[in-house]
Amino acid sequence: MKMVSAIIKPFKLDDVRQALTAIGVEGLTVSEVKGYGRQKGQTEIYRGAEYAINFLPKVKVDIAVNDERVEQVVETVQQSANTGRIGDGKIFVLDVLQTVRIRTGETNAEAL
Repeated sequence: MKMVSAIIKPFKLDDVRQALTAIGVEGLTVSEVKGYGRQKGQTEIYRGAEYAINFLPKVKVDIAVNDERVEQVVETVQQSANTGRIGDGKIFVLDVLQTVRIRTGETNAEAL
């Protein structure tokens, strides 16, 4: 099993969720996060004064999937979150050692 974690722009969340639902992903977790990448934030001008925004608002989407579905999920997230501009985000794929559904005690693939 793998955990696909995607850091995306907040306004792309609905597009990503709809695309994942269309390919049969049954569940995901969403968190509001802040961070910066290569640009180290951005500079804004407000009422003539320049100020720096060091941490940009993003959304983190976590999807636990079986190994066979990883490439499809990554491709779907990449296509649906892409705007073609700086700051579109990143996708991380991590190994999941064990999964347990709390209510039933099901483990691993059955718990998904």
